[in-house]
Formats: sequence, structure tokens, C-alpha cells
Amino acid sequence: MKRFGLFQCACIWTVASVLTPAAAQTVPDTIAERTQPCVACHGQEGRATSEGYFPRIAGKPAGYLFNQLVNFREGRRTNAAMTYLVEHLTDAYLQEIAGYFAALSLPYPPPQNPATTPEALRHGEMLVRNGDPARRLPACVQCHADTMTGVLPAVPGLLGLPRDYLIAQFGRWKAGDREAAAPDCMADIAARMSADDIAAVATWLASQHVPPDAKPVAAPLQPPSLPCGSGFR
Repeated sequence: MKRFGLFQCACIWTVASVLTPAAAQTVPDTIAERTQPCVACHGQEGRATSEGYFPRIAGKPAGYLFNQLVNFREGRRTNAAMTYLVEHLTDAYLQEIAGYFAALSLPYPPPQNPATTPEALRHGEMLVRNGDPARRLPACVQCHADTMTGVLPAVPGLLGLPRDYLIAQFGRWKAGDREAAAPDCMADIAARMSADDIAAVATWLASQHVPPDAKPVAAPLQPPSLPCGSGFR
């Protein structure tokens, strides 16, 4: 497979800026080296950064990471930097990148402590665990597992993500700036949620500790109540 793509070029430029030319030529051609451009936003080894808008990608299901890389490449998600990096990469290369980050098992930082009220936290937990049947709003645990650590092969965990990132993604779905394969269940869910719902869910999730052995589970406890075009395949 041809490896000398945008990731390789960006990596060599980064290494060459801090090493001598002779040393730069000896950098091994490994997936860890070739994904160095990712850490500028997603943190070293994909652990996430402290700014709050870039998600952790280490340990996410490989199917989920691959789907998102394809979505950026195909324009279903919009981010100029991501599109620039992946627009010419093949499915096989994107799968290799996704598999690398999925295989990383790294500790999570302490949870955020966003300013909020007890009522808002209770509302967020209620929506995560129970949803709102009156509005046909499913519980988050239906798809993301009771542990909220994700489901194989392609449903991400939601614990350990920054509050600002979660709110931004709900906003993108509501605005049509983020899409998934049809039927797009998350766009449907986001459309049924108010701004207060979104803030409450994001705040509660960001304030939760991540279990030390957090891993995606093999299957949800029950079938999701909404059809989804991606996530369980």
C-alpha cells in the first residue's frame, strides 16, 4: 500500500522541525509515527486535549473511528483540518488508523466539574438512563450501553468526553452539519431535544468517572428503539 500520503508528509515535517536531517531520515515507518498529526488536536496517543472541543479517540471502537474518518472524507461531517488529512486516503488506510487508536488502552483523566444545578444533573441522568417516552426520546444507554462505554463494533462510549464537545455535536446534528448513514438516528434524537436537555445530558456525562476497565461491550442489553444506519454493523 502506498504510505507516503498526507499523514506521512505532515509527520516528517513535524519530526524534521526538531531533529537533524540525518536523524529525521531514520524515523521508522510505523502507524504510531504516521498518525502524529492527529495528536496536535486529539492529544498524545489520542487521549484528548484540555481545550474541551477535541474528543478522546484512544480506545473508541474501531468501527466507530473508521465511520467518522469516512464521514469526514465524504463530507457528512465538516471540519477543514480533518477533511484535508483524509480526503485522499483509502478505506484500508483509514481502517489501519482506526484500528491503531482503538487498540490503545490508556487511563482517563478525572471528570470535569461543570457549574450546574442539582436539578440539571438529575434531568441529565434521567434522560441518559430512561429517556423521555412521551417525546419518543430513547435513553442513551439503549445504544451506548448501560456502562456508557460503547458497544462493538461501532457505537462510541460517551464517558470521558468534554462537555463542550458533546454540546457542539448535538448542535451540529440539529443544524444538519453532522450526518451519519441513513437512517440517521442521532439526527432524529437531537431534533427532539431542547437546549436544556442537551446541556443537562452533556453536563452529567462530563461529570462522571470513567471505570478503570472501561471497554465497549459486545452488545446492548436490548435492541435500540430507533433504527440506525451505523453503529451495530
